Amino acid sequence: MPPSQNLTLITGAASGIGEAIAKRFAAENHPVAIIDLDETAATRVATDITNAGHTAHAFPCDISDHHAVHETFTQILAAHGPPGILVNNAGIAHIGTLDTTSPEDFDRLFAVNVRGVYNGMHAAIKPMVDNGGGVILNMSSIAAHTGIPDRFAYSMTKAAVLNMTLTVARDYLDKNIRCNCLCPARVHTPFVDKYLADTYPGQEKEMFDKLSAAQPIGRMATPDEIAEQALHICSEKSAYITGNAIDIDGGFTNLR
Repeated sequence: MPPSQNLTLITGAASGIGEAIAKRFAAENHPVAIIDLDETAATRVATDITNAGHTAHAFPCDISDHHAVHETFTQILAAHGPPGILVNNAGIAHIGTLDTTSPEDFDRLFAVNVRGVYNGMHAAIKPMVDNGGGVILNMSSIAAHTGIPDRFAYSMTKAAVLNMTLTVARDYLDKNIRCNCLCPARVHTPFVDKYLADTYPGQEKEMFDKLSAAQPIGRMATPDEIAEQALHICSEKSAYITGNAIDIDGGFTNLR
C-alpha cells in the first residue's frame, strides 16, 4: 500500500471501540472519516480529533443501507481522495438463544453486522483496486469460533464476518489488498455499562466483576487495547499478514 493512501474510513466510530480506533489512527496522522448513524456523536468525535490537531470529518450513515453507504463513500472519496484503509467496526449486540431470538431480531442483527460489513467493503473495494491497493479490517469476535451462551444471532453474524474476511483476502490477494479481522472477547465499552444498568440495577459492580473474572486474564479489554491492535494490523509493519483472524481475548479461547 503506497504511503500516500492513508485516508482511513471507520464505521461505527462515534463511540466505544470505533471511537478509540479513530483517535488512535488520527494520532498517527491518518485523516479519518467518522462514519456512524449517530450524527451528533460522530461530530463530537471528529471535533475532539480536530481539536487535538489532527484531521477528521463526520459522515452520518446507516451502514445497513446499501445505497446510503455507496453515496456516503462517494462523497468522502470526492472530497478527500481514495481510501487506504477501511475499518468495518459498526455492529450491534443481541442476547438470546435460538428459541428466544425472533425473526425480527435475527434480521436486524444480519442487516447491521453482516450486510453492513458487506456494504462497506463493496463500496470501498473498487476505489482501492483502482488506486493500487489498500487494507480492510473487519471487527469479528471470539463468538465467531467459540460457543458463547445466549449469543445465537450475534455469533452467527460474527462467524459470517470472519468468513467474508477470508474470502475477500483470497479474492483480492493479487490486487495488493490485505483483509483481516479482529476477534475480541469482552471489551469494557459504554454498551457494557448500559447493559448492566438496564439488566442488573443496583448490582452493576457485582455483575461487572463477574464478567471481568470470566476472562482468564482477570479483566475485560479496553477500547484502546483493541485500537492499538487495529493500528498495528493495518500498518506496513503487518504487510505480510492477510486472511487472518486475530484473537484479542485475554486467554478466553485457549486458556479456560
